[in-house]
Amino acid sequence: PWDTLRNHSAYFFFPWTPGSTRPFVQPVWRIVLWAIAYSGIVIVSVVGNVTVIWIITAHKRMRTVTNYFLLNLAFAEASMSAFNTVINFTYAVHNEWYFGLVYCRFHNFFPIAAVFASIYSMTAIALDRYMAIIHPLQQRMSSTGTKVVVGVIWILALLLAFPQYYYSNTSQFPDRVICYIEWPDLMGIKNRKHSKYYVCVTILLYFLPLVVMGCAYLVVGLTLWASEIPGDSSDRYKEQLTAKRKVVKMMIVVVCTFAICWLPYHVYFLLYQFFPDMFEKQFIQQFYLAIMWLAMSSTMYNPIIYCCLNDRSVNI
Repeated sequence: PWDTLRNHSAYFFFPWTPGSTRPFVQPVWRIVLWAIAYSGIVIVSVVGNVTVIWIITAHKRMRTVTNYFLLNLAFAEASMSAFNTVINFTYAVHNEWYFGLVYCRFHNFFPIAAVFASIYSMTAIALDRYMAIIHPLQQRMSSTGTKVVVGVIWILALLLAFPQYYYSNTSQFPDRVICYIEWPDLMGIKNRKHSKYYVCVTILLYFLPLVVMGCAYLVVGLTLWASEIPGDSSDRYKEQLTAKRKVVKMMIVVVCTFAICWLPYHVYFLLYQFFPDMFEKQFIQQFYLAIMWLAMSSTMYNPIIYCCLNDRSVNI
């Protein structure tokens, strides 16, 4: 029954329809168009991010602090695009889970970990840029230190996502199988604490890192763009200042793109936690597919941004 299922929500899935019926049936032509749109994300994201990974790992001069974090960002985005995008689309369209309990747990678990790794890689870059520009005399993070930070990011990401893995389950209905999060009851009383979990996830995956990056890049931007290049400055100084500005501008575009792509999705799930009745309307499936496409598309833009905004001669 719907009253039971609405307490078994999952952060990266379309909220299930009442009972075991399927009122959200789409015409074939519309499904084909959505399938093309989602497939395009996977192709562009995987090819682009794998190319970024190859460029950084194959060229020693590219192995800088910033690029190690970009490498981690590319890995997280390529992985999420390859392992989750098409499956999530299939489930949202058919309202039926075809992939078994093991993949249900992985599919509930991995996106949160990947998004956490992505956004905190961006945050680490912002803080590294802040230290390099605002405190240039202090020692930069070493290669080993960067790898340790990347490892810590993934450990925290896995810990944050673990509840979604642990409580994932599948259930057989008369006409379909669903994959959902079966949050535990406390003393026979329906536990709504999972709503607090999703609020915390949204804060940690979106609002907190964006505030940190916004403050860091605001200070860095004011410092760099307030610095006029003196007429008698050496060519080396001019090149360094121009290069710093290019890198910061590129990363600001990356962060803004992420923020725009994920904002509707986070708002959607926050509203669902507190106003579930709003999501029983016929139009909600199309709305969800649109905002999910926008969120998943965030995985394909970064390689394009790097290509357009980063001068190959600049070692970032």
